Amino acid sequence: MTEPTLGLGGRRAPAGGWRTATVAALDRPTPRGVRLLLDVPHRVEHLPGQHYVVRLTAEDGYRAQRSYSVASPPGDPQVELFVERLEDGEVSGYLADVVEPGDVLEVRGPIGGWFVWDGRGPALLVGGGSGVVPLVSMLRTARDRGRPDLLRVAAAARTRTLLPYADELAGAGALLALSREANGVRRPGRLTAADLVPLVEPGQTAFVCGSASFAEAASRLLVDELGMAPADVRVERFGPSGGPAA
Repeated sequence: MTEPTLGLGGRRAPAGGWRTATVAALDRPTPRGVRLLLDVPHRVEHLPGQHYVVRLTAEDGYRAQRSYSVASPPGDPQVELFVERLEDGEVSGYLADVVEPGDVLEVRGPIGGWFVWDGRGPALLVGGGSGVVPLVSMLRTARDRGRPDLLRVAAAARTRTLLPYADELAGAGALLALSREANGVRRPGRLTAADLVPLVEPGQTAFVCGSASFAEAASRLLVDELGMAPADVRVERFGPSGGPAA
């Protein structure tokens, strides 16, 4: 298997093959989401920003698979995934509503080398909805390395209850931009350039993750209104026909 080159620097990103994972624990912290903790024997240690593929096989042999970003930091004994149930989602519906602790899943990972933070340089993290999941992995990595000062974070959602890891993000000093309710002195509204101005610093790489429409709007704010170079903005989109689902 050829390992992808990291988006930062010239090193190679780790990559793993298919494994049998056991669901060690789960909870449902948002109305449409489930957090899965997986035991993955002999797994390859991931980097923050990478994802896993989960594959389901029906009794008649039909297979469906979907990619989900990892929330846990490297070195964590378990792989943590957050899955948002999508309308008509073959995999997300099963993981969100049917899976129980002790169930066995087929997984492959880690995967991806472009949307990866190397843990060394300053970064601006901008996530929409469940797009915050890989950013949580980056935050936890920075915390574990004693360098939370390297990261600035903005997270957007309709309401706080719909935002995965809302309390953890807020505790890390993230800006929470809620479109349908106030958050402190911030009035309801979508993420704006004015929100991001205090978070932008020289030398940052920006990581933007969310739905296709959110990723497009947020990356335009960074490039067109805040003057970041396009080469310094890494974007990952998710959705029914997009890339990894956070």
